[in-house]
Amino acid sequence: MRRQPAVAGMFYSENQKELQFHLSELVSFSKKKIKAKGVVVPHAGYMYSGWVAGRVYGSIEPPDTAIIIGPNHTGLGDEASIFDGESFITPLGEVYIDKPIVKTLINKVPFLSTDPLAHLHEHSIEVQVPFLQYINSDIKIVPICLGHISFEEIQELGNAIAETIKENSTKSILIVASSDFSHYVPHEVAKEKDMLAIREILQLSEEGLLKTVLQEKISMCGVVPVAVTIVACKKIGATKAQLIEYMTSGDIIKDYASVVGYGGIIIY
Repeated sequence: MRRQPAVAGMFYSENQKELQFHLSELVSFSKKKIKAKGVVVPHAGYMYSGWVAGRVYGSIEPPDTAIIIGPNHTGLGDEASIFDGESFITPLGEVYIDKPIVKTLINKVPFLSTDPLAHLHEHSIEVQVPFLQYINSDIKIVPICLGHISFEEIQELGNAIAETIKENSTKSILIVASSDFSHYVPHEVAKEKDMLAIREILQLSEEGLLKTVLQEKISMCGVVPVAVTIVACKKIGATKAQLIEYMTSGDIIKDYASVVGYGGIIIY
């Protein structure tokens, strides 16, 4: 199965040359790149969150494979689904699935389904792919779409991803947690609450993040993918996290009454 783009022409340009130009504007390459184990990046339309995502992608060493973990916005398919097809198609071309990594994770994680329905219309993973293609045209991906899974399952999946990365040490593998932060609250409220969640991510505390999001009622759509990423990154030796950029949609369109928060973080 080759997954066709679901949000090209909406979240980002469906025109190859135009998309390439937009990415060249959004991705600012750092002279000194970080060898990241994981990143947290937003997944809104590129005009809103592309600046934040671009700064993160421009700051890291390009990986060979990206394990992209995104939340399930559509409600379709199983609660935890890994894409076992051939590739994702984008306006920049075809990105192949890292099949050996997919097979290993399926064997390690009993609750991980291969239901393609969860991926069919989901944007949270798709919008990361052109950025990854831009920094490495030969990149392979492992898309994982998550709904509501338990804390024990978060730990199990995170540990399995870490084990898989250790078993494939000849490859450079990056974990990409796709998440926006607060949704449709005033700018100052978003900024204040999002910084509480970001503080827990910077402390590499998956438990603290989950508790904070729940207690503070932070409408962070990708909290589960981020928690899984923290678990996995710590298991493969991560000790630090750095906030690269934080913005809200209000910073872009100058309407601060109801915004979405976007944070870009590197874990290494």
